[in-house]
Amino acid sequence: MKLPAGRLTDGVAAITFVAFLLLTFSGQVDNVAIVAGFIPARIGDPALLDGMAAVPVWLTPLSCTLVHANWLHVGFNLLMLVFCGRQVEHVLEKGATLLLYVVGAYGATFAQWAVDPGSTNPMVGASGAISAVMATYALLYSQQKVSRLGPLSASTVRLLWLAGGWIVLQVMIGIATSGGLEGLGRIAVAAHIGGFLVGLALTRSLLRWRFRKRQQPQS
Repeated sequence: MKLPAGRLTDGVAAITFVAFLLLTFSGQVDNVAIVAGFIPARIGDPALLDGMAAVPVWLTPLSCTLVHANWLHVGFNLLMLVFCGRQVEHVLEKGATLLLYVVGAYGATFAQWAVDPGSTNPMVGASGAISAVMATYALLYSQQKVSRLGPLSASTVRLLWLAGGWIVLQVMIGIATSGGLEGLGRIAVAAHIGGFLVGLALTRSLLRWRFRKRQQPQS
């Protein structure tokens, strides 16, 4: 399967990978994770990192996407970004795809904060933002036919199925990779879910924005 071109997607992936290389080979991953990662407790305590050259807390949902723990972490994230992102960009084009990625990053960190607002553990990685792109990809390219269910339209049923399936999948992955429910917080499950829900919520509006010019009557 040949993927369509996606300059925005490729650019985001390249910047993310270069940032990973610089941090990895300079041995600064752990240090930068603290000052540029998203720390939920900073929302309630902005002075938490006073005295450190920390990224402003309102920018950390974006800066944390440039920090990855290891090769597997960055490799899997960028694989999913390029595969899904190029196909989403093919439909939405650059502006809407970038908006989706950015809002997805903020939605992911908001969900992580909502689940554990007092956590001082830095959240790093682009998986939350990428989850938003994956949600839009799932809606745009889904081949499964869905019927309406009572008062719910077919499109609403599809949204609910995708949201429910993603939530169950993320919880199962979190449990499997963290050794049980006690260690579930080691994986940013809430961020993955939050980003995905943002993608589901934004897709229709982004499609309208993308094709708004074609809908305008010509005189």
